[in-house]
Amino acid sequence: MPNLKDLKNRISSVKSTRKITKAMQMVAAAKLRRAQDAAEMARPYTERFNAVMGSLAASVGDSDTAPKLLRGTGKEDVHLLVVMTAERGLCGGFNANIAKLAKQKAADLVGQGKTVKVLTVGKKGRDAMKRDYGDHFVGHIDLTDVKRIGYADAQGIAKDVLARFDAEEFDVATIFYAEFVNVVSQTPKAQQIIPAAFDAPEEEGGSSTLYDYEPDEESILADLLPRGVATQIFAALLENGASEQGARMSAMDNATRNAGDMIDQLTIEYNRSRQAVITNELIEIISGAEAL
Repeated sequence: MPNLKDLKNRISSVKSTRKITKAMQMVAAAKLRRAQDAAEMARPYTERFNAVMGSLAASVGDSDTAPKLLRGTGKEDVHLLVVMTAERGLCGGFNANIAKLAKQKAADLVGQGKTVKVLTVGKKGRDAMKRDYGDHFVGHIDLTDVKRIGYADAQGIAKDVLARFDAEEFDVATIFYAEFVNVVSQTPKAQQIIPAAFDAPEEEGGSSTLYDYEPDEESILADLLPRGVATQIFAALLENGASEQGARMSAMDNATRNAGDMIDQLTIEYNRSRQAVITNELIEIISGAEAL
């Protein structure tokens, strides 16, 4: 039979844990609204920007004068995987799911005889990837001190990636992040950013829209493509921010409920043990009285 004091201490400990998880849930809920609004407001801009870039890219085609960021190096031998996760844990499977998708991609590429390089953004991604792909690491970007993600943070990551591309360190770059769907659903995604890949422009009203560009399309693309890389990274960071808070809110809510269930079970066990102790004491008293 468990000791009553041990049970009481355990109940007290679980109650303290429940207070912490409840507080974390409330903090995540407060941060989620702002992060969700930021991610949702960025989506129309990103979609429209990509549509314009797709139209420009379609007009340039595979021309030899097309910017290198669009046509690539002509090879696909070296792949850079930019794994973007959170700096903190306690957010369910958010970090693990992104790392799992990146590991699957890396395993496929290695199986095809490709060279894989890994650049991590976020401490949890680095921790998850280093066991299996630590030898493939080429860098890490720490955002621990960043309280609120801004475009400048995305520009810093983009400059790092573009500098490596200019130095011919890789041929293809892919970012990994989680797309925010709702509080209980975040979808891990892989998106190629170099060479730039855009969907074919859709026709409006049944006929394609024609534009005249000044200067020429190649010059505009050469100027906009680096910004496009930063824009895609920024959008991914915003999606990650909302996904992280949603996952943390859901995880802490589950933890709070589980703590409550555990407290109820321990309380029942404590009461039963206490009742058994009292019953034994009464039996001893009655037995002693009868003996006299």
